[in-house]
Amino acid sequence: MPSLADTVRCLDELYEPAWAEPWDAVGLVCGDPAVGVQRVLFAVDPVGSVAAEAVEWRADLVVAHHPLFLRGVHGVPATTPKGQVVHTLLTRGVALYVAHTNADVANPGVSDALARALGLTPIAPLVRTAATGEVGTPGAGRGLGRVCRLEVPEPLSAFVERVRIGLPATTQGIRVAGDLDRLVRTVAVSGGAGDDNFGAARAAGVDVYLTSDLRHHPASESRESGDPVLVDVAHWSSEWPWLGEAATLLRERLAAAGDTVEIRVSQIITDPWSAHFAYSTGYSIS
Repeated sequence: MPSLADTVRCLDELYEPAWAEPWDAVGLVCGDPAVGVQRVLFAVDPVGSVAAEAVEWRADLVVAHHPLFLRGVHGVPATTPKGQVVHTLLTRGVALYVAHTNADVANPGVSDALARALGLTPIAPLVRTAATGEVGTPGAGRGLGRVCRLEVPEPLSAFVERVRIGLPATTQGIRVAGDLDRLVRTVAVSGGAGDDNFGAARAAGVDVYLTSDLRHHPASESRESGDPVLVDVAHWSSEWPWLGEAATLLRERLAAAGDTVEIRVSQIITDPWSAHFAYSTGYSIS
């Protein structure tokens, strides 16, 4: 059985904390490095339902993508939602580790998993970052987002169906800004909120940019220019595929050191939206 320190060391090797953005909060959040780890639960969000699942499954460690805290706090009373998560984990001996923007830029990372869930092959980072090595070096594949090319071009309608099948369903569904008959040859994907990277998607000359949390004005400007077509999916849905890939990488790295752990990927949908209603078709503007 590996210790928590051994497990964290493997995770840090896969998702180097130094790759994280300066504002981010990654690494070990709580837990005793000396204790043993038998069960690891992977989840996108460290929320109450995930903490409850960890306790019920008797997990020793939760690996989450999103940080529990991004701002400094002066206390974690169980009377607040985040404090309750900390209280639940600590009182039941469950550690918490976060890999966020360092997992976003890793190779393989969040956007690689998103691309593969759609049957796409990543060929290059969309945005180079401080974590990205020079061309020809081991770090050259790191960076935000991924540019992909379809082996056989297909209409946008077929690509959207690819997204519908490849990603877990959420209340939001899939939003599209573009002509469904347009032929798609190249795609940029970026797990999580990605409208800061519109410029990079345009510069890459891709036909489609798939990401999450797109705002009105950048989407409107892109629609007016005609490039790229936009496909917007739920934030949680775009990052969930990474959990399975990260779990496999951790299992393999621990096995290489002679350690075995039981790993589970949480199936709880922690996307915050709970209902979606279409507008009445009877409404009109005169």
